[in-house]
Amino acid sequence: MSAAAATRHISAEPYAFEFTPAACALLVIDMQRDFLEPGGFGAALGNDVTHLRRAIAPNRALLAACRATGLTVLHTREGHRPDLADLPPAKKIRGHGARTIGDPGPMGRLLVRGEPGHAIIPELAPLPTEPVIDKPGKGAFYATDLHASLQHRGIRQLIVTGVTTEVCVHTTVREANDRGYDCLVPSDCVASYFPEFHSAALKMISAQGGIFGWVTTSEKILAVLHSP
Repeated sequence: MSAAAATRHISAEPYAFEFTPAACALLVIDMQRDFLEPGGFGAALGNDVTHLRRAIAPNRALLAACRATGLTVLHTREGHRPDLADLPPAKKIRGHGARTIGDPGPMGRLLVRGEPGHAIIPELAPLPTEPVIDKPGKGAFYATDLHASLQHRGIRQLIVTGVTTEVCVHTTVREANDRGYDCLVPSDCVASYFPEFHSAALKMISAQGGIFGWVTTSEKILAVLHSP
C-alpha cells in the first residue's frame, strides 16, 4: 500500500477509524532516554521506567511499517534550552526531588536539549528525513512549529504514540483535537509509569463517541498497513 492509497478502515473504539494514508502522520511522543532509561528524569522522580519500556517493541514495529508504506513520521522531545530561559519556575520546582530539571545526572543535565538523556532512544532513532519537534511543555503544539509542519504536509490525521499516556500523549491529543486533527492512539504503543492512569487516559480519549479521538492497538493498524 502506498501513502497515496484510498481511505481504509481500522478497527477502533468507539468505532472504526477512517484511515487516509496520504493525510495521516505517525507522531511519536517523547521516547527519550530521560524518560525510558535508568538515571534519567523519570527515574529521578522516583518512577519505575520498566513500565514505559513495554511500549518500545510495539513502537518499533509500527514505526518500521509506517516507514515502509511511506507515511509521514515525526518525533517530539520534551526539553529545555541550556540556559533554562524557557523553563517556568513552577515547573522547575515541581516534584521537590533531590534532582530537578537542569540538574546534572548520569546522562547529563536532566531534560536539557543537547544532553545525552534528551536524545530519543536508539531503538526508535529518527531518520535524517524525519522532523524532530523540540517542545518545552507537555503538549507538542505548545511553543513549537508542529501545526505549521503538519499543514505544510497536508496532514489531517495523526497516529499518536509515546509517553506518557496521561501527560504528554493526552495533552497532545487534546491539542490536536482542538486544531481539527483526527487522532488514533494504539494502546500498546503508549505507556505510563502508573498503569491505572494509562487505562483511565485511554478511556477518556474514546469516551462520549470519541470526544478526543480513537483508541486501537498496533496489531490492528499493522493489519491494514500490511494488507494489499
